Amino acid sequence: MSPSHHSAFFETLFADAARAGVYRLPHTHHEALEIGAGLAGCCVFHIDLARARNKVDLLDKVGHDMAFPEWFGHNWDALSDCLLDMGWRPALGYVVILKNVEMVHSRAESDFACLLKIFADVADERRNDGAPFWCLVDIPASKIPALISLEVAS
Repeated sequence: MSPSHHSAFFETLFADAARAGVYRLPHTHHEALEIGAGLAGCCVFHIDLARARNKVDLLDKVGHDMAFPEWFGHNWDALSDCLLDMGWRPALGYVVILKNVEMVHSRAESDFACLLKIFADVADERRNDGAPFWCLVDIPASKIPALISLEVAS
């Protein structure tokens, strides 16, 4: 499949709220993924968690990298509220890419699991509104086997 076909694949995928959720980031086609997300009208956020060690770090990094409003309360409920009401960053959909997650996953596994649960809950809620919300996690399958890999058409 050519790069333009990959972009078209991702455009169609990211526009589909019914399929949105939390997935493992594919190892290839990152440029096509970004282009396709843009063509689908999605706002893409890159969150580098290399220095995150705990809940406080996770919330600070997500809030900073997603440019949350000043009223963000730096707790799980406030995170959910910001993600459910993204009026401060209007778009047809959202793609959050979590990178360098292995350290925080190993040091604060329950906090990281809570973060992913909130992203999954937000994807479910936004699905009901027809607004796709995607979270793509850059982590090997061996670290979180239950996390489904985003399928890329060949």
